[in-house]
Amino acid sequence: MQQGDNDLFFQEMADVKPLAKGTVHAKLTTPKKDSPGLEERRKAAAEELIDPNPLSIELRKRVQPHDFLFWKEPGIQEGVWKKLRLGKYKMEARLNLHLMTVKDARQELDRFLKDCRSNGIRTALICHGRGEQGEQKATMKSYTRQWLEEHDTVLAFHTAQRYHGGTTAVYVMIRKSDEQRADNREQHARRTAH
Repeated sequence: MQQGDNDLFFQEMADVKPLAKGTVHAKLTTPKKDSPGLEERRKAAAEELIDPNPLSIELRKRVQPHDFLFWKEPGIQEGVWKKLRLGKYKMEARLNLHLMTVKDARQELDRFLKDCRSNGIRTALICHGRGEQGEQKATMKSYTRQWLEEHDTVLAFHTAQRYHGGTTAVYVMIRKSDEQRADNREQHARRTAH
């Protein structure tokens, strides 16, 4: 502080009196053990602290109801990307997030993608809806785009063709499981050995 600031401060504080010792001005209360819902709130708070779900809760960017969603990791071959975009792969699994809460959809999508990878499923269709109703447009669609980009099992995704739901759904390409990668290495080693 500058000298003028000090003078102003002391001038303003001139009539302030210190609190008397031993005076209680506020009483803090602790909730009773049998407070309704206290145990559930504690459990929920503890679960949030140890949440293994990698998907974020805060929405960073909102998309519009009719927007196309697409993303791919670098290195995806152009032929593979084109086949995914055109819906040429067999959809081995489907998940419908439409009408779920954001919290439930976040859990379901994480579980679904992990299950797909562990079961060797490479392509899936995820229905998120368009989100034209309500004040906040395309909420589930926006979260779906964000979560698919965040999830480490996802290699690429693209808005589905009309016959699979169009702008209400996305095709998702899932990373190979560890067993599939080992099989590919083994097959490649056999081919090059001949």
